[in-house]
Amino acid sequence: MSAETTGPEAIVQVAHLHKWFGLLHVLRDISLTVQPREVVVLIGRSGSGKSTFLRCLNFLEQPSAGTITVAGNRLHLEPGDRPARAHVAALRLCTGMVFQEFNLFPHMTALENVIEGLVTVKKLAKTAAVPIGERYLAKVGLLDKKDVHPIRLSGGQKQRVAIARALAMEPQVMLFDEPTSALDPELIGEVLEVMKQLAREGTTMLVVTHEMQFAREVADRVIYMEAGAIVEQGEPDVIFTRPADPRTRQFLERII
Repeated sequence: MSAETTGPEAIVQVAHLHKWFGLLHVLRDISLTVQPREVVVLIGRSGSGKSTFLRCLNFLEQPSAGTITVAGNRLHLEPGDRPARAHVAALRLCTGMVFQEFNLFPHMTALENVIEGLVTVKKLAKTAAVPIGERYLAKVGLLDKKDVHPIRLSGGQKQRVAIARALAMEPQVMLFDEPTSALDPELIGEVLEVMKQLAREGTTMLVVTHEMQFAREVADRVIYMEAGAIVEQGEPDVIFTRPADPRTRQFLERII
């Protein structure tokens, strides 16, 4: 296992990434490069490894082998390696994660949820963290809910607070793991609109989603995964209208 700093070219570089859960080979030799300001959308059947891949990028799941570089922070793992906490922490500070479930602290207000990482991880004084938290709540259209507890928020509002919480840490890359899958249909649009605005502003994003219209409109690149491997990738118009691999074509025919 080794860690080092690399050059500024690609903001995310993944090389020969593998993940096993026991005997189950969940990620199979994945290599991927993401450029600054690029929006990459990962699609595929449930169980294809998309969410596991995102979770490996910030070590919520420890990869079994391979190299991950985010914003110049490189971590290489051989089978059996245990990465140093400092190396993992450096990678995590570069990424903001938005989950399927909102994972808000129920005893904290919206603002307290947003600033928690600033205070506990970045060690900012609360007086310094509050204006940052308010700025990002305003960004997602929820400054008026800053003193409200999650139980009094809709699902869409909770997810927007979760996005504000991730943005407040000012990561170089945003990771979205099916951010609308737990929402009622009428609430999905408000979350997707926030994500579209982030894309328009040039936020580097990796998104796992089943929202194909979002992928068509927003992605710079769409990746189709199956059985833990990247099958095909390309511009949305190409992937959705003339996919080269029959597995991609079969998947899209079933859901579109």
